[in-house]
Amino acid sequence: MAEPILIAKNKDISSYILPKMANRHGLIAGATGTGKTVTLQTLAEGFSNLGVPVFMADVKGDLAGMSQAGGGNAKVEARIQELALTEFSYKKCPVTFWDVFGIKGHPVRTTIAEMGPLLLARLLNLNEVQGGVLNSVFKIADDKGWLLLDLKDLRAMMQHAAEHAAEYQASYGNISAASVGAVQRGLLELETQGADQLFGEPALNLDDLMQTDAQGRGVVNILASDTLFNSPRIYATLLLWLLSELFEKLPEAGDLDKPKLVFFFDEAHLLFNDAPEALLQKIEQVVRLIRSKGVGVYFVSQNPLDIPDVVLGQLGNRVQHALRAFTPRDQKAVKSAADTFRSNPKVDVAIAIAELGVGEALVSFLDEKGIPTPVERTFICPPSSRIGPVTDSERSDTVKASNVFGFYEKTVDRESAYEILKSRAEQTATEAKADEGFDWGGMFGVGKQAPRGRESVLEAAAKSAARAIGSQLGRQIIRGVLGSILGGRK
Repeated sequence: MAEPILIAKNKDISSYILPKMANRHGLIAGATGTGKTVTLQTLAEGFSNLGVPVFMADVKGDLAGMSQAGGGNAKVEARIQELALTEFSYKKCPVTFWDVFGIKGHPVRTTIAEMGPLLLARLLNLNEVQGGVLNSVFKIADDKGWLLLDLKDLRAMMQHAAEHAAEYQASYGNISAASVGAVQRGLLELETQGADQLFGEPALNLDDLMQTDAQGRGVVNILASDTLFNSPRIYATLLLWLLSELFEKLPEAGDLDKPKLVFFFDEAHLLFNDAPEALLQKIEQVVRLIRSKGVGVYFVSQNPLDIPDVVLGQLGNRVQHALRAFTPRDQKAVKSAADTFRSNPKVDVAIAIAELGVGEALVSFLDEKGIPTPVERTFICPPSSRIGPVTDSERSDTVKASNVFGFYEKTVDRESAYEILKSRAEQTATEAKADEGFDWGGMFGVGKQAPRGRESVLEAAAKSAARAIGSQLGRQIIRGVLGSILGGRK
């Protein structure tokens, strides 16, 4: 049986997360500057020490310090003494750094096909009709066996579908030029935000997120997100894709002594902002069912109201930092947070939430029967690793020491939809060039017999027909070639 993880203490009670209840999900909430990041770090360390791999996004760069041992922090030293943590020692965590842009960690990639039309429609901000067209194009590519790996594949495929809309209409529905144009504009916008680096191969192998080190500690996977966060839709969609892939690919695990993986979703409100109903249903389904795959999901947000009720009701482990009740919405959030805790006669939750200091929190974790414990006002235990960022050399050393170093850094561009459509266009161009050189005059029994400088009526008609045919083929070829070229580069 796995040992409980100490998260917080007060003078009377120590608050633990039970590993076998850790996949019942959780919430870390509180206003900016109240200590959510340190709480996240303490939880992640606890899971890592237990042999549970962790995935988290580092929005501010502060979590990177987990790769280094702590020490030299007067506030941490004071908290250690205050909580009488006699067995506390500084040590680093096994960390793997990831980065969509490949600058602050190993590149993170997926393919267009793996992302799928539903998440791509959210990423491209498409309406229902445009999303339907995107879904049809995916189906066409799938039926033809044409791989959709990167942005240029999808661009070429959208161009192809638009040019052959009439022949596809009966089997796949109407593919309007307006909807194709909306998708193409969305892809161009994604490319300007750097999302072209997100799509391609080698795609992320989820097994690489679920590693342990030589001492049996779970590896903490940290996604550098300080740049990615500037494109919030890409950030939220990428994390949701990771969660969905874990749900779909992991086998049923039943009740385990500890999770297979714990997934922290920071700035969780971005996941739900402006999400269509179909996507919200998908998120709710994933959160509800993924615990049976051995995955615990912990949402981190400033306000508990950022989380829809259908999801919030599934988060059994709670850490609530201070909330500031300056506006009616803030006051509603305080009341909502207070109502979700199991009452404790010693704690007036509604008052305490506004009074909590930095690093202080209201906590309630599930007991061995899955029942929330009464709320306690506590101090979060400090992490053993460094609180704060790392230097460039420290980050580089950690990246190079990783087991996956050198694999994701080398891109692969195998034959897919773009290359197939480009080859077809080039073949058409070659055939058209051969047609342009054909002796149409000889075919019609004219040519050399006509006097120099003069053309018979029949010869003139034959040449005119040849030019018309060549011009028509040429226009088709140009459209095809440009459609591929403008698909962009990986």
